[in-house]
Amino acid sequence: MKDKILYMIGNAHIDPVWLWRWHEGFHEVLATFRSALDRLNEDEAFVFTASSAAFYDWVEQQDPAMFAEIQARVAEGRWGLVGGWWIEPDCNVPGGESFVRQALYGQRYFQAKFGQIARVGYNPDSFGHNATLPQILKKSGCDFYVFMRPGPHEKELPGHLFWWKADDGSRVLVYRIPYSYATWGENVAPHVQRCAELLSTVDTPLMGFYGVGNHGGGPTLENLATLHALNEDPAFPRLVFSTPEQFFDAITAAEAIFPTVHDELQHHASGCYAAHSGIKRWNRRAEHALLAAEAWAAVAHWVTGRPYPAADLEHAWKNTLFNQFHDILAGTSLEVAYEDARRRHGETMSLADRAHNAAVQSLAWQIHIPPKAGMIPIVVFNPHAWEQQTPVEVEFWKLDEDDYILLDDAGMQVPAQWIPAQATTRSARRLCFVATLPALGYRTYRLVPSNRAPILMAQTRSLSVMPPVLENEHLRIEFDSPTGSIARMVDKRAGVKVFSGLAARAIVIEDFSDTWSHGVFQFTEEISAFYKSRFQLLESGPVRSVVRVITEYGASQLIQTFTLYTALPYVEVQVMVDWHEQFKLLKLRFAVNVAHPEATHEIPYGHIARPPTGEEEASQRWVDVSGVTGDGEIPYGLSLLNDGKYSFDVHDNVLSMTVVRSPIYAHHVPYEPDPDGTYTFMDQGIQHFRYALLPHTSSWIAADTVQHAIALNHPPFALAATYHPEGTLPQSASFLTVEPAMILVSVVKQAEEGDALILRAYEIARQETEAVIRLPQWGPHGGREISAHFGPCEIKTFRIPKDHAQPVTETNLLEGM
Repeated sequence: MKDKILYMIGNAHIDPVWLWRWHEGFHEVLATFRSALDRLNEDEAFVFTASSAAFYDWVEQQDPAMFAEIQARVAEGRWGLVGGWWIEPDCNVPGGESFVRQALYGQRYFQAKFGQIARVGYNPDSFGHNATLPQILKKSGCDFYVFMRPGPHEKELPGHLFWWKADDGSRVLVYRIPYSYATWGENVAPHVQRCAELLSTVDTPLMGFYGVGNHGGGPTLENLATLHALNEDPAFPRLVFSTPEQFFDAITAAEAIFPTVHDELQHHASGCYAAHSGIKRWNRRAEHALLAAEAWAAVAHWVTGRPYPAADLEHAWKNTLFNQFHDILAGTSLEVAYEDARRRHGETMSLADRAHNAAVQSLAWQIHIPPKAGMIPIVVFNPHAWEQQTPVEVEFWKLDEDDYILLDDAGMQVPAQWIPAQATTRSARRLCFVATLPALGYRTYRLVPSNRAPILMAQTRSLSVMPPVLENEHLRIEFDSPTGSIARMVDKRAGVKVFSGLAARAIVIEDFSDTWSHGVFQFTEEISAFYKSRFQLLESGPVRSVVRVITEYGASQLIQTFTLYTALPYVEVQVMVDWHEQFKLLKLRFAVNVAHPEATHEIPYGHIARPPTGEEEASQRWVDVSGVTGDGEIPYGLSLLNDGKYSFDVHDNVLSMTVVRSPIYAHHVPYEPDPDGTYTFMDQGIQHFRYALLPHTSSWIAADTVQHAIALNHPPFALAATYHPEGTLPQSASFLTVEPAMILVSVVKQAEEGDALILRAYEIARQETEAVIRLPQWGPHGGREISAHFGPCEIKTFRIPKDHAQPVTETNLLEGM
């Protein structure tokens, strides 16, 4: 056995939030790091490993002297930095850019404070790992990755060591931790024995992780004494105190050959995809708010000279990244922990909103708008790097005239309708229209007094048990009286019946699993559905028609408000759920009318095809089910878009979105709840979210599913402005365009260092392509133009100096650090 090597990784897994609040987690970080330093002083062989830049930041703020000790131990090589991320997040729910920011802020912190970055990605306790991570890890300085979940009973892999490959070809060498990332109690010998037995069955060295964890702690004196004793025992392998980086360096130096896995690492704790609707939607809103604030702040900085609020945006991002910790975002913490998370997200949204407002106001104030009696300018800002037709709503107070028309910047009349105002006063009026907006730009509309075909108030109809019909040039939608579901949707242009059965049907499923749904991979125990439907035609006008559908189950109520715009090929649904059920789960179900279905799910900075087996899956802003029509004549499909849900299943041609799960807060098997006990259940009360149904011929790529999903999550910003005759900006402008459409720009921000712009883009169709990115307003002589080759699903980052004499360069996700 002494010919075998077991690298012993002394660590302390710290959940800053879980069955305790962050205040206690903060203290445990300090206590654990102090304990690790004491062990290093007492035992010259001991080596310690810790992740999460946020923890080091806490120590630096609270105890500078202890932080200096850690710096010395890192320089000595006895304290290993791993992870390189701000925190150990959930690895399914955050958006793609959030993973980039985990690395950007984490690695830059490590470099600034320790003179090095982490080379080993590290998420031992996260509940599954999305398939894009190898690319993000590789492009942020990590060649290796350590994880534990899913375990061997959940995901069969070719070994504990393997290459993990992303769609763009990036790969990292990965190690799956055997048995546990931590040890509990003083006796570490049984854990070492198990690892040694596993080691005897393989040809390469392995790592064994030890140290008290979850609530911190780390290796104990007894642990170290036991390991020294076992190292003298001939029945045990050679035990080497090490860091993961030292292990991987030894493995790669031996030039061993390992198999390649080109797949996501799933599934573990599938209930976490839906647990706690609030934290999921707050996260989605924060991510999109920050991206829009950064983009407009960068535009305003370059165009009007307004200072870029770098410190505020970084602080806001770090709030969001902390709330993505795997036991927060997964929904598995104490109820009170979500009050803390909501406050942190509130600060994030306030900072983002202030930065966004300052930027768009700076731009709007510079737009040349001559005065005209009674005219009200409306400046609509498009935060996305593609032209779009999109709904816009604007509220007005105390308009001077009764009759108005809406004109665009070219003086052409635009269809519009008055809709119910949000304010319940005589003086409030709300306008709705569909705007055509330039890519990452704005357009000025004008509300002008006129009795020439003036804007009319949308017609309404009182509540009824008889369902109305929604219809435009693209779609016809009929509703089912008993269930309130869609009875029939016809794609008029394709001549296709979109659904093979009821759609948007609210299904109730029994779910007695714990908060994580340990050991549960499908939710199939359907026990009832929502009924007692009532219908109301809320609006009917030249821009849109709106139908409200109210249904009930038990003590719960579901209101789905279906909106069909005259000019748009999709139906948008505003959902209000008032949920008062326990140990139950609510799904909205859609039976798509296709044969040979294929299910495609959005994942962070990419997409993945999954078999339609009914298994619960972690997905992001969209899921698509495509195949061929029943007669086999044409390719057809349906994209389901959403603005805050992450849990879906596809069984054959039936697509379901999990809306609500109601387990007990922080309930972990094997604990069995007392039938007479008093517990707090998740997601009780009212919640709101939106989804949209986008039927399409051909593929989801051709239907612009990704663009529509992003736009649903971040609609345009409309500002009722005033005239500015001294303004120098045109009434319509675009600051960025991209060709072809399969390349999406996701980030426009100020560089972390220097006066430069950072632009990030990714390929969405899994196709190699040549792209041209134009920035017409960025600099003299027509601005900047970037030509670049993108591989399939590749993420690229460009640095654009403000000095036009300096070239545009491609950089990594750390911005060249």
